[in-house]
Amino acid sequence: MGLFFDAKDIFEIAIEIERNGAAFYRNAAAVMSDEVTKRELLELAAMEDQHEHTFAALMARVVGNAPDAEWFNADSDAAQYLQHFASGQIFDMRAAVPPALAPNVSMRDVLAFAIQRERESVVFYTGLKDAVPDAADKLRIETIIREEMGHITLLGRKLAVFAQKA
Repeated sequence: MGLFFDAKDIFEIAIEIERNGAAFYRNAAAVMSDEVTKRELLELAAMEDQHEHTFAALMARVVGNAPDAEWFNADSDAAQYLQHFASGQIFDMRAAVPPALAPNVSMRDVLAFAIQRERESVVFYTGLKDAVPDAADKLRIETIIREEMGHITLLGRKLAVFAQKA
């Protein structure tokens, strides 16, 4: 039998992902010497902070309105995916400090690492959306997915600029 968790657990994972993202961008900003680059990274951190608040509000709404047994089907494919995710098999949030934050890291390395993490978060949120039965909650999660996809596009544009400079 795999790991079992309820709606609150799932949203706590989502909130932790956003916190990790914000911390990553802030840590990356701290190792950059260029003020413009620092400011860009801090703006990305602020976007992650906003997602954290959105998920906290959604968690309060969902957890307060639905018993876990009605909210989550532990045998569904989405649930199995989320269980693997939560156990660190897909996106290990317990990993050591990423190489993208090593001393003298380039903005290019930071952006490439961030793009990969954003892609993984889109996959996670898609699985989360599939596990939520309420149509309104699905729409809220789709909003986050679109925002994360927008982050990937934004990061990709920034990466292209930095790749041209190299």
